[in-house]
Amino acid sequence: MNFENISIVLVEPQGDRNIGSVCRAMMNFGFCDLRLVNPQADHRAHEARQMAVKAGRLLEEARVFDSLDSALADCRLAIGTTRRFGKYREAFLSPEQAASTASGSSREGRVALVFGREDRGLHADEIALCHLYLTIPTRAELPSMNLAQAVSLCLYEFGKVADPTGDVPAAPKRAPVEEVEALFVHMRKSLLDIEFLDPANPDHIMRGLRRIFGRSGLSSRDIRILRGLFSRIDWVEAERRRLADTD
Repeated sequence: MNFENISIVLVEPQGDRNIGSVCRAMMNFGFCDLRLVNPQADHRAHEARQMAVKAGRLLEEARVFDSLDSALADCRLAIGTTRRFGKYREAFLSPEQAASTASGSSREGRVALVFGREDRGLHADEIALCHLYLTIPTRAELPSMNLAQAVSLCLYEFGKVADPTGDVPAAPKRAPVEEVEALFVHMRKSLLDIEFLDPANPDHIMRGLRRIFGRSGLSSRDIRILRGLFSRIDWVEAERRRLADTD
């Protein structure tokens, strides 16, 4: 695993002490890139520094973003942490499985491990921006974990798969996030035009398609093929409508 290519992304963190504790955990296990999306607390506050202990440098170097999509713009793979199973329980990875997947991908590009708000986690539209989903198998009596504890547990698993010999084969190179998002924008429009999606709730099916393609790990070549397919669908639909108008 290339530790320098692993980014820890916190979406709207609410506690400065939690942010400081996350930095300490990151330095414990050898990670250095912290990204904060619209933080609700001052990550350079005194209490954050106290909790970071000797990892205060990570607080200073943390990058702040207005939105999750901008924080993920340079990432090849985004792994979202959530307990919102819905219908897709089989799509979730354990921390150990996620670490194994990230290990190969981090050799080809940046991997983001995304954590949501302390009280509400990630929203559905934020989860949709992630390619894979991680859940920590806690007990039903108290399923939610403290943010810093959850980060620590995941980074421990990520650190375990570090391979200094370099024998782990590299994963297929994933397309940049912006290419993947452009595909989904194109796909959504095309599927609406041919009435495959319900216009009242198009994102219900789109979230399923995101999961399918997220698991497959689309390359830039895959994106070009799929964009070509949907461009052809667009042309056929335009012709169908033109002929219908002339009848």
